[in-house]
Amino acid sequence: MTTMGERLGGLSRLGLGAPIMLMALLAMLVLPLPPLALDLLFTFNIALSLIVVMVAVYTPRPVEFAAFPTVLLLATLLRLALNVASTRVILLYGGEGTDAAGHVIEAFGTFVLGGNFAIGLVVFTILVIINFVVVTKGAGRVSEVSARFTLDAMPGKQMAIDADLNAGLISQEDARTRRADVAQEADFYGSMDGASKFVRGDAVAGILILFINILGGIIIGTTQHNMTLADAANNYVLLSIGDGLVAQIPALLLSSATAIVVTRANTAQDMGQQLFKQLFTNPRVLYITAGVIGILGMIPGMPNLVFIGLSSMLAGSAYLTSREPPAPSPEEMERLPPGTELPSAPEDRDLSWDDVPPVDLVSLEVGYRLIPLVDRTQDGQLMGRIKGIRRKLSQEFGFLIQPVHIRDNLELGPNHYRIALLGVTAAESEVFPDRDLAINPGQVFGSIQGTPTKDPTFNLDALWIDPADRESAQGAGYTVVDAATVIATHLSQVFRDNAHRLIGYEEVQHLFDQLARRSPKLVENLLSSKALSMGVVLKVLQNLLAEQVSIRDLRTIVEILAERSVKSQDPAALTAAVRVALSRSIVQDLIGPDDELPLIALDPALEQILHKSLQGSQGESIGIEPGLAERVQRSVIDAAHVQESEGAPAVLVVAPEIRSWIAGWLRGAVRNLTVMAFTEIPDNRRIRVVATVGKADTAQARA
Repeated sequence: MTTMGERLGGLSRLGLGAPIMLMALLAMLVLPLPPLALDLLFTFNIALSLIVVMVAVYTPRPVEFAAFPTVLLLATLLRLALNVASTRVILLYGGEGTDAAGHVIEAFGTFVLGGNFAIGLVVFTILVIINFVVVTKGAGRVSEVSARFTLDAMPGKQMAIDADLNAGLISQEDARTRRADVAQEADFYGSMDGASKFVRGDAVAGILILFINILGGIIIGTTQHNMTLADAANNYVLLSIGDGLVAQIPALLLSSATAIVVTRANTAQDMGQQLFKQLFTNPRVLYITAGVIGILGMIPGMPNLVFIGLSSMLAGSAYLTSREPPAPSPEEMERLPPGTELPSAPEDRDLSWDDVPPVDLVSLEVGYRLIPLVDRTQDGQLMGRIKGIRRKLSQEFGFLIQPVHIRDNLELGPNHYRIALLGVTAAESEVFPDRDLAINPGQVFGSIQGTPTKDPTFNLDALWIDPADRESAQGAGYTVVDAATVIATHLSQVFRDNAHRLIGYEEVQHLFDQLARRSPKLVENLLSSKALSMGVVLKVLQNLLAEQVSIRDLRTIVEILAERSVKSQDPAALTAAVRVALSRSIVQDLIGPDDELPLIALDPALEQILHKSLQGSQGESIGIEPGLAERVQRSVIDAAHVQESEGAPAVLVVAPEIRSWIAGWLRGAVRNLTVMAFTEIPDNRRIRVVATVGKADTAQARA
């Protein structure tokens, strides 16, 4: 057998649910209904109202009940149609007795009200006052304010979504979903503003219908049915009030559901969870309440047993609540390192290896004034930005960047932060959360008021300015960012500079597992022959990452390692072979789709000196005169600055035999310099030598 829900679902899937309901409502307005049909429809109306209230209570977020405005309209139309149908029956057959309009109306008019229409009139008036004056009026006002605030906030929410998308914190799909949520929220609260007017109008209609039924029934009973005024009043007033109560109780339930929906906070908890968490979990509040109730219970003449009993229950609940350790919030859980166990009751036990905490791969420590930047309950955006940085760099490098362990450190200055890798400080600086950093990119117009400082990431001149001066600073040519962006950018640069320290055996194993699913024979050929150990593979990958070469193309890397491992297992030689194979990818990351590759070249005489020096030291180091080394470094720095000022990459090309040594020698002195070998330049790109380094320095050294 099919249930009623399945039948209604089948009609809905066929697109017949709404037309059939509208036709039924129209039929109730025009055609007379028998008393049995009225009983069924009135009962269904009460059940529908209860269902709507329960859904409103247990729906976590108001916008998830998106059909509520439409349900509210249909329920209101159903109730008004029933009022019209019952009015017709009451006026036509009310003279025959109190059961003329069905047993439901008779039950509300006799059993519930004791057969006394005066009591029924008072109860009906109280229900109307509660519904019309209190619930409906308040819900309507909240709906208006919510709709206005939601619509006013839409541009800001859309701009925030665009900013997160541009910063790489969310993907295109996430942005599309969030925009749909914002639009749905605006539509929902706008519809609720209009739907609350239906509820208010329904309450007014209920009052008018009651008095029309009473007046019309008495007139019809005395003039057409030759009833006495008392008999007519007994029958028609009792039926009219019963009909009004049958309609007003569902109306009050729907008004309450409307008020519940529009006053709910947009959280992931249902109303019961919200109320219990916010009312009955504070021991201090429960203790004070228990004390006040207990004092009232000691006053002579008061119901002492009831008051003292309730006071004892509240005090017991407060005691039990205070003994429970507070559960960590979701934000605190995210800041805990992987594998951290929640605190438990202290035990008298011996020390174990569990008491030796592991060193965090990456950690961020902040002073106490920077805590709001990482606390989502205080609208902190830094954790979300760090997650976006990890996602972007993981895609760029080709392996997963491990989570950052964020903690507060009272030993730091209030505005200081520290970035550590494997427990060793990699960077630290100071930011001001209530100010913006205006960075001088090299060319600005005019001056602005601020505290001079240096950008912690790129060491550029900067100013800490008041947020109110942000637009004027941007107009003067400054790049203006907030404190959270300063920390996130600094952390991103630390990731880039230390990518080779972030990858280990665990990450390499994950990379091989993924590659084995796509190219099982390739991985099997490399690992089964044991030509290369995992340590050698790790060293090659670290060498590539140390020079900002992505390992996304793991298939090519493994193919070259499998091919060259027969001849050599030296990580440096294998790295050089892999770089040649990845040359197109390396150049692509440097210049994009451009055909021309600008290069900085070494003077051939200087290159010959370096090559002989490397051979003389048997490949261990390059031994050159310190003055010459300093002049060469300065020349390379100047040439690199010229390239950066023109928006072009700084690429130094050298002989393959000395490339790795030159790269290691200049890595710490020249930032963002790429050292390539002649053999690493792909044949599909044109080259242009923009500078030659070392000619004058070599001549001076020979002299």
